[in-house]
Amino acid sequence: MGLDIAKSVFQAHGTDASGKCLLKRKLGRSEVAAFFGKLERCQVILEACGTSHHWARVIREAGHDVKLIPPEMVKPFVKRGKKNDAVDAAAICLAAAHPDTRFVPIKNEEQQSLLSLHSTRSLLVKQLTMTVNALRALAAEFGLTVPVGNSRLSELMAKIEVSHGLPGAMKQTANLLFEQYGRLVESIESLEGRIRIHAKQDEDARRLLTIPGIGPVTASLIVASVTDIGAFDTARHFAAWLGLVPRQHSSGGKTRLGRITKTGNREIRKMLVLGATSMLYRAQKWESAAGAWLCKLLERRPSRLATVALANKLARIIWALLSRKEIYRPAGRSVATA
Repeated sequence: MGLDIAKSVFQAHGTDASGKCLLKRKLGRSEVAAFFGKLERCQVILEACGTSHHWARVIREAGHDVKLIPPEMVKPFVKRGKKNDAVDAAAICLAAAHPDTRFVPIKNEEQQSLLSLHSTRSLLVKQLTMTVNALRALAAEFGLTVPVGNSRLSELMAKIEVSHGLPGAMKQTANLLFEQYGRLVESIESLEGRIRIHAKQDEDARRLLTIPGIGPVTASLIVASVTDIGAFDTARHFAAWLGLVPRQHSSGGKTRLGRITKTGNREIRKMLVLGATSMLYRAQKWESAAGAWLCKLLERRPSRLATVALANKLARIIWALLSRKEIYRPAGRSVATA
């Protein structure tokens, strides 16, 4: 049974083992649970998208075998020029029957609630950057500037307060933006505090914290997002899922590699690149085989390319630690206490 989900209208498409269509049914949101409750036990395939994990749990409680399929696996099976809900549901069935199809593990409510902390933090960080830029741009229009850094905003506000020639409306707007900045900082710190508590309590997150360049936010995000590390056969598959491998356009036996694919989880990839960037400035002090490798790489490659290469290496290390249930043991120096 392929189920194309939406906000209020759902389309079901049922087939037998040979692929012959047996059922086509349009369902309202309130009819989904009752429909699958009466249906004979079968395999239900949903496209992994918004609300898909919720509906997967609802249908699984009715006794069905539920699987989530990535959207990119379904797209090639959609009929060209005939896209609608019924065609999408049929394409889900065809994609699920393909032998090379991989499925997405279903997240529970605790994992989704933890991911809500990370998504909210990411949103507030964006709003914080926008607020700071707006405040600096407003002050610059009146000739007031301070050096780069959020810690200098208090200095900027002091300049605005002591400047008697500024219009009152401008000062009120600046104060409003600065107050908004303070509220955002408090909210972000509160969320990060809860994320750090989870990183200290979770066993897998504590393993990841032993890796240089991996902090509590990154460790907690990986544990919450990657429900089953066994879904990736090798460390290369995990790095490829994160989009940290080159894009290929090879033909005729000639290999052509381009920029990284940037597929998979965007937030994890961003955090790994940020962690790799922080380690880039400590490459000389990183006394291990990985540190020596990074120093040699920086001698012949640009820093940004080396950052992405290190992020790829961190992704492979993460896969190894989660798969083997071990801590990071750097080669080339003594092992630190876990």
